[in-house]
Amino acid sequence: MEKEFIDQMKTALFDLKKEIIDTLIVNNEDFKAIVEGIDPKDFADIASDDMDRKMLETIGTKDLKRMRLIDSAISRIEQGKYGLCMKCGKKIPKERLEAIPYALMCIECQSADERRNR
Repeated sequence: MEKEFIDQMKTALFDLKKEIIDTLIVNNEDFKAIVEGIDPKDFADIASDDMDRKMLETIGTKDLKRMRLIDSAISRIEQGKYGLCMKCGKKIPKERLEAIPYALMCIECQSADERRNR
């Protein structure tokens, strides 16, 4: 994949992560107190601090799953494996990644997986 596209997706992933954290701050006083109690840092680093445990106590299940998928996608970018289906190894179409930057599988494998899990 092109470096420019991967950089764009990395920015989108960090923006999604920041959005989840910002929502938590707005909706949860305990989380707000945790964030205000740490040294000012780039929001991308906040979730990987020692406060992970406390954050996980306050984060919703849906947001927790999204946060893990986002972190996984960022790791795949750093390993040079971003954009490859975790099941079949084929390239995930750019349109799918633009819609869901943390997608793990191509549409075909995702659909097959969802059918199996029904």
